[in-house]
Amino acid sequence: MKIPFNKPTAVGAELANIADALARGHLSGDGYYTKRSQQWLEDRLGCRKALLTHSCTGALEMAAILCDLAPGDEVIMPSYTFVSTANAFALRGAVPVFVDVRADTVNIDERLIEAAITPRTKAIAVVHYAGVACEMDAIMDIANRHNLLVVEDAAQALLATYKGRNLGTIGHFGCISFHETKNLISGEGGALLINDERFIERAEIVREKGTNRSRFLRGEVDKYTWVDIGSSFLPSELVAAFLEAQLAHGDEVIARRRAIWARYYAGLSALAKAGAFELPRAEYGDRVANAHIFYVLPDSLATRMALAAHLKARDMLSVSHYVPLHSSPGGQRWGRASGSFTVTDDLAARLLRLPIYYGITDAEVDAVIDTVKAFYAARGFDQ
Repeated sequence: MKIPFNKPTAVGAELANIADALARGHLSGDGYYTKRSQQWLEDRLGCRKALLTHSCTGALEMAAILCDLAPGDEVIMPSYTFVSTANAFALRGAVPVFVDVRADTVNIDERLIEAAITPRTKAIAVVHYAGVACEMDAIMDIANRHNLLVVEDAAQALLATYKGRNLGTIGHFGCISFHETKNLISGEGGALLINDERFIERAEIVREKGTNRSRFLRGEVDKYTWVDIGSSFLPSELVAAFLEAQLAHGDEVIARRRAIWARYYAGLSALAKAGAFELPRAEYGDRVANAHIFYVLPDSLATRMALAAHLKARDMLSVSHYVPLHSSPGGQRWGRASGSFTVTDDLAARLLRLPIYYGITDAEVDAVIDTVKAFYAARGFDQ
């Protein structure tokens, strides 16, 4: 049974929407489907403004510009994250400052943030790993006391919540991904969520190559011109058309992923109790995750690699995750480390992600579970 790690799936009217976008005669950005998708995000998530972008990386880069960073300014973030979290700020000349993560959530350890703050610190970039919320009350309290901006890298966290609030809507900015590996997809694509009205007008300008074109389209000026720095962050209308169909089925997709996650958890819990590996927590109290990732934590790097090879030999693809940024060549060149990284280094060595996507069947999930069980049975673990 060949089971990929991820498989993009159409869930509704994606192809019909694309044909309709072509018939409407508008394929560049900010057309009918872009506006519908942005309105959905604003209505459903409760942010002040949502702007579609060509990627979550683009959304992060827009947020970095809006933070008005100068060369040498610092932005605190977890080391255990994708390079885009750091790259967006490094492109502005800022210094990513890496801190360790928590073992229970794989998110930035909020207890380590204040020790990393210096007079050059301008922002905190948090990452909601696997759609599980960071400790946002504590983080926002630190930011408010030190007059810092907060950027939520919510690439993995669409429709996950913290104390009833959608992730990406708590900090000053939220950045969402619609990459084909995410829960709701458009191939490539992202969105910048703006939660502070001070930044809305400038965000529109930055997104439109540094021009006031949005004001022109609203009839507020008779022609548009270059007024600020910016770039071309808009997705095409074809991307937005695909996305709009996905958003319309958002609850259905998340519900299915949560069912898949729960099936993995139930099927592997006995092995976890026997000490074969650790599993993520099933409940997070006042935080509701979106089942973006299901992972196991074997006892060592060697075991993780052996388990991955065992799955691959049976046409089941599993993947490890990030090389910690503090130990990467880029991180050592453009960033700096704050404190030790005991948890980050340990998790990076052991974490193995299992296949999870909307179209995976229960039979395929069970096949992965059985293959993991067979691996550990050969090592003497009871089922």
